[in-house]
Amino acid sequence: MLKKEKRTSKNRWWISGIAAALLLSAVAISCAPSKPATPAKPAMPTDPADRADMYSEPPEMQIDTNKSYIATISTAKGDIVVQLDASAAPLTVNNFVFLARQGFYDKLTFHRVEPGFVIQGGDPTGTGAGGPGYTVPAEIKLPHVEGAIAMARKGDQVNPTRASSGSQFYITLAPTPFLDEGYTAFGHVIEGMDVVQSIAIGDVIEKISITEE
Repeated sequence: MLKKEKRTSKNRWWISGIAAALLLSAVAISCAPSKPATPAKPAMPTDPADRADMYSEPPEMQIDTNKSYIATISTAKGDIVVQLDASAAPLTVNNFVFLARQGFYDKLTFHRVEPGFVIQGGDPTGTGAGGPGYTVPAEIKLPHVEGAIAMARKGDQVNPTRASSGSQFYITLAPTPFLDEGYTAFGHVIEGMDVVQSIAIGDVIEKISITEE
């Protein structure tokens, strides 16, 4: 078993080691040319590590909170299809949709896997400490059901407002209600939970596609 607590830095974006310990004990365990006068979409660095801190602030609101958004996370093991809840977490969904459409998540890895708890990815550095260069305000409303998708964050000691990581997300492998008051969940898996359960450390996010309905 990985002794994750001993290697954790307070600067790493992830779920509380205390919360993880509680659960583990419980379960025994290329862009088209821009039109004139339209800002060009920035080129996404080929090397994922070069995407760290590439933005200075969260994106402006560009989704319609009255519409439904589906994210398809493609991996070599299959697709994970996630229903995003823009009404409950508009800033978080807007940010996730923006990064996915920019190609920020392409070829990033799942850097953390805790059996019976979570899989976590979205860090361009693959270390657990990287992000796009900004945080997202907390929107703590939705419960952590099995298959919930939520944002990682730094601990309360250095992050009293519980602001979310700009890009690191996790998906729960089981209901984790003890996380409900501390982390921003923004949707849930509707297809491919078997894929979620099969993810291992180092597995690659080939791309994340967004469908608007």
